[in-house]
Amino acid sequence: MIGFNSYINGLDLSALNEYCINHGRLTQYAKGDYFVKAGEKSRYIAYVECGYFNYIIHNFSEGKDYITWFAFEGEFVGNYPNCLSGKTSKVAIVAGTSCKVYQLSGEELCNLLDSDGMRDLKLAISDHLFSQVYTQYLDTYRMTTRERYKRLLLCCPEIVQSINLKDIASYLKVTPTTISNIRREITFGL
Repeated sequence: MIGFNSYINGLDLSALNEYCINHGRLTQYAKGDYFVKAGEKSRYIAYVECGYFNYIIHNFSEGKDYITWFAFEGEFVGNYPNCLSGKTSKVAIVAGTSCKVYQLSGEELCNLLDSDGMRDLKLAISDHLFSQVYTQYLDTYRMTTRERYKRLLLCCPEIVQSINLKDIASYLKVTPTTISNIRREITFGL
């Protein structure tokens, strides 16, 4: 699913991937299991070997949950940088499918990223994450839902096979019917 989490583009995460696989605790999550709950301390980060996770925020006024992010196979899942200091998570991170991860404590990750040779990576990860989140925020204003959906398909075409319509609609903050109509327009040129 390369393309969705563009913050990793241009980063050499091979040492971090290898460290997680060699030193992380192999953990399995069933679909619907929490990696972290909103309002609880963020304690872990993990390398996703298989499956994917949804990042979910609750809108109290509407009484609805919205997916704000995904973490896919070959990527990292966690509430970065909150896991480095054990701060409270504002989002819930929930397994979207059965998942297998190599999990590290935030403290262990912090020590690793503060070691010689990794400090630049710690800063680069934060810079890249900020850039992606800021672009995503701006896109909600400068693009229509149809344009954002088409861009999503362009950067990760497999998403329609991996993620259900309801979750894609939640991420784009529209109804499943809206996404279904957009799909029909794209498919049949309506």
